[in-house]
Amino acid sequence: MTLRTPSRPHTGTPTVLKIVIAGGFGAGKTTAVGAVSEITPLSTEEYLTEASTDVDSLEGVEAKQTTTVAFDFGRLSLPDAPVPLELFLFGTPGQDRFVDLWYDLSRGAVGAVVLVDTRRLQSSFTPVSFFEDIGLPFVVAVNQFDGAHRYPPEQVRAALELPASVPVVVFDARDPNHVAGVLLALVGHAVQNAPAGPAHPTPTTTLQDA
Repeated sequence: MTLRTPSRPHTGTPTVLKIVIAGGFGAGKTTAVGAVSEITPLSTEEYLTEASTDVDSLEGVEAKQTTTVAFDFGRLSLPDAPVPLELFLFGTPGQDRFVDLWYDLSRGAVGAVVLVDTRRLQSSFTPVSFFEDIGLPFVVAVNQFDGAHRYPPEQVRAALELPASVPVVVFDARDPNHVAGVLLALVGHAVQNAPAGPAHPTPTTTLQDA
């Protein structure tokens, strides 16, 4: 899809959805949120220090100098979507030791995007298992880093042992149109997997849970 300024005025209230952007250390979560956010994103990046050397492996991402220690936050409005949307994006810290925070960030979310770095595929298993365990719909988005080997989506699916029901897409986390396309893919997937029933979360509930 291509992001563009709407040619018509807003009509009605957009549906507000909370989305979690997860993935391993250095997978591109902060980059993705920053690329697509229409506001200056809130970031909790801190410089890596020698104190984290034993717990934050830089193998494959040796140039990385900062890491998210709480969460990233951005917002994206999609008035031209089939249903006008306002997406609130919460990027998680990537390290496994922050898993307790993942629970808090996932509360009230419609679904999650799990970013995958094929240079460090092992870092994707924990977030995939996490969202499977809590029953939150998710899509897997393979971030195509410069110089990294390109693997077909089905090969990534097999490596992560994902069921056929979980969408796997490839994208560039630096490209706003790519990121927006992944977010729309997640929304569609979440709608298809929503539990049957008359309940429809309101924007107020979503924001309270954020």
